[in-house]
Amino acid sequence: MTVREGSGTQGRDTLAPVLRDVRAVVLDTDGVITDSARVHAAAWKTAFDTYLRAHPPEDADQGRPFDERDDYLRYVDGRPRLDGAAAFLVSRGLDPPAEAVREVAADKERLYTGMLREHGIDAYPGTVRLLRALRRGGVSLAAASASRHAGELLTGAKVLDLFDTLVDGGEAARLELPGKPHPALFLEAVRRLGVPADRAAVVEDALAGVEAGRRGGFAVVVGVDRTAGPGTGEALLRHGAHLVVRDLGELVGAGAPR
Repeated sequence: MTVREGSGTQGRDTLAPVLRDVRAVVLDTDGVITDSARVHAAAWKTAFDTYLRAHPPEDADQGRPFDERDDYLRYVDGRPRLDGAAAFLVSRGLDPPAEAVREVAADKERLYTGMLREHGIDAYPGTVRLLRALRRGGVSLAAASASRHAGELLTGAKVLDLFDTLVDGGEAARLELPGKPHPALFLEAVRRLGVPADRAAVVEDALAGVEAGRRGGFAVVVGVDRTAGPGTGEALLRHGAHLVVRDLGELVGAGAPR
């Protein structure tokens, strides 16, 4: 997909020590590369809250509105749409038929697509800074996402050409890859790069994603905690992250964590 900007260890002295020995890095898209997780969360909230009002659980407390931070991170972030929709509804004591799960997921998709086309999505400056530093160091780069919109997002954010390969939700469906926390999506990405998982890093903001990275045997799993909410960083560590940062720009320059 791209032409490498560097080779060998050139430029790696600007990277955090934990990344200097890896040969490849796989990054999730939503909330890691692009500022799109908030749009996903908003679309899920509208879809779930509408369903909960129409089908209230027996326990009134279980009918409370979808939380765009906690519920999003716990149940839907990083998962295929149908898996996320089912996981959240079950968490509220519901046993929805498959058709209802599909309807909620489709409603979310319609809402998300409309928001995306109306507002557009930018890449995080800190992420772009890290991507360019990795390229200067000759590190292979892959974007991997359960979203079928990943290519559209990366193109719109003008960062698609920074990656050697992209494995999106469409490819995952075609290859019948299981969803996160299974590591299949990330393993397919490094397979395309020709790098073993134990010589590669995964960068994720979702609990299911960092767990997938750890299960896949990746050398480094970086958690991105954009919300910095109570316990969110600790949760990423518990689920498999080796370290957690608030912004990927922290992994470049003199102040990069060890």
